Amino acid sequence: MDPRVPEPSCNGHSAEHPAGSGEVETLLQHLGEEEHPLGALVPPLFQSAIYTYRDLDLFEAANEAPYREDPVYSPWGNPTVSLVERKMAALDGTEAAKLTGDGMAAIGTALLASLERGSHVVTVDSTYSTTLRLLRETLERYGVRFTCVDGRDPETIFDAVTADTSVIYLESPSSLLFRLQDLRAIAAFAKQRGITTMIDNTYSTPLFQRPAELGVDIVLQSTSKYLGGHSDLNGGAICTTKERIERMAHGEVKLFGTIMAPFVAWLLLRGLRTLPLRLRHVQESANLVASWLEQRPEVEVVHHVGLASYPQRELFLSQMRGSTGLFTFVPKNQDREWTKAFLEALRVFRIGVSWGGPFSLAIPVTDPTSPAESPVRMIRLYCGLEHPKDLVADLDQALEAAHRKCP
Repeated sequence: MDPRVPEPSCNGHSAEHPAGSGEVETLLQHLGEEEHPLGALVPPLFQSAIYTYRDLDLFEAANEAPYREDPVYSPWGNPTVSLVERKMAALDGTEAAKLTGDGMAAIGTALLASLERGSHVVTVDSTYSTTLRLLRETLERYGVRFTCVDGRDPETIFDAVTADTSVIYLESPSSLLFRLQDLRAIAAFAKQRGITTMIDNTYSTPLFQRPAELGVDIVLQSTSKYLGGHSDLNGGAICTTKERIERMAHGEVKLFGTIMAPFVAWLLLRGLRTLPLRLRHVQESANLVASWLEQRPEVEVVHHVGLASYPQRELFLSQMRGSTGLFTFVPKNQDREWTKAFLEALRVFRIGVSWGGPFSLAIPVTDPTSPAESPVRMIRLYCGLEHPKDLVADLDQALEAAHRKCP
């Protein structure tokens, strides 16, 4: 187990902080939040689609540069959204950020902005399945090719690069199997060749991993998960240089209407305030639960980066600040009836997709790298804000119930 407390710095952004501190807890409460009307402690929600000007020069300037904080039309920019974008950029240690309607909108926007006909993408074979669908079912139709590799050894990524490679797309830890890629080595390799690197950093959040500090060009997040934290919003974030964000804002974001809605950004701001506290809790719970599961006779293997037995432990310690609440385990009994009995016996864990909110969740999944003719069944668990003793007790009785039904 590795229940470390996140201690990210906020390099280059502490000057914006009224308290003059670079600590993340303080940044999340104060950055960009000057005194509000009527002394309101909580920033107001600007739920307006249109903004008017009495001065024609100011209107024309704002209209020509919709990335600016001077609002004109909410699909291009909004004061509430802009405030949260400043916080996201500071958290990730990048120059700027752009919020989108969901995580796939962030991924799609970043990929479209970085590719052209004939481009080639290298990614890992355990990347989020919907991202792989975007590459396979949509972008390939427009002349973009991609190659999937294991990725745990950076040489597998280097060997897959061709003269047409424009993007190396990373997900570390990756979906379901939680495999890591060596971000420093891959980013350095890509920079020498003019290849854009991007990463889905949803699992770690900027508190537990800051890929921009390791050289990655574009950092992507699904804000629906830990950043929102309450299972009541969908959103995404793109964090990178100001130049890239401006191009995306004028291009893909404006053309496809992918910007986050003001009320969603306001909910996200609320979620960000408690992010450090929630991550500490889910980290400790998941490490305890995963360690307990690892000892159970019904379990073949547990895939969790926080375990001392995790195969890439050294890389985890070198590039991450902690683990979070999501992991999978492979049951020894691979029959669907065992999986059904186990999941339906759970009482604290609920059967449901997504993760990152207050409630613990469980779903059946398949090892994405296993053969289609003999897929390996797994259970994905998310440990929420319940007490870890109750989570262990729930899993214990569900394992016993599954064994009684499928000995």
